[in-house]
Amino acid sequence: MEETPEGTPVGVDNPYDIAGLCDHLTDDGRCRFALNHAGVDPEFAAERAADDYACHVGDSGDWRACPHYRWTTTDDECRRCGLEELRLAHDDSRPLIEEHHLSYADADTGDGDSESVDASHELTVALCRWCHAKVHQSFARIDDDVDPDPEAVAEREQRRTTESEELEFQSARDRFEG
Repeated sequence: MEETPEGTPVGVDNPYDIAGLCDHLTDDGRCRFALNHAGVDPEFAAERAADDYACHVGDSGDWRACPHYRWTTTDDECRRCGLEELRLAHDDSRPLIEEHHLSYADADTGDGDSESVDASHELTVALCRWCHAKVHQSFARIDDDVDPDPEAVAEREQRRTTESEELEFQSARDRFEG
């Protein structure tokens, strides 16, 4: 199983099996990285410019071939248990959903294995904080079919109750005279 730079597991054997389309890929199949960040890698940008900025990975989907591939989560639910995020306005409590790294950009894997994650690729997935802890504690995998932790459900339901109370109508008279 792949590991973090600190040696804890990330919960998958091959992060590319989980990852999706590159964050830099535009709807028309062009490379946004080459368009917007040409100064970071001028040679790469020049190659893409010569091909009208077309993504060189194309239909093959082999993202390891791209030095600037990046896939980061925007999900609001846990990939492992399905727990949905619920944030309250004006509440700074810890989020239910966290970003879990499947790989770390610029991390030295040091194993020389060509099948390992490219050190320049940042890949993340959404996990609830309970599943996130279980994955890093070595006894859970991202692809486990599990229900949300009872403590997670209780926390989410407490937030729903608070949200419901905030949305209830209360007259000014009741608020200020009660």
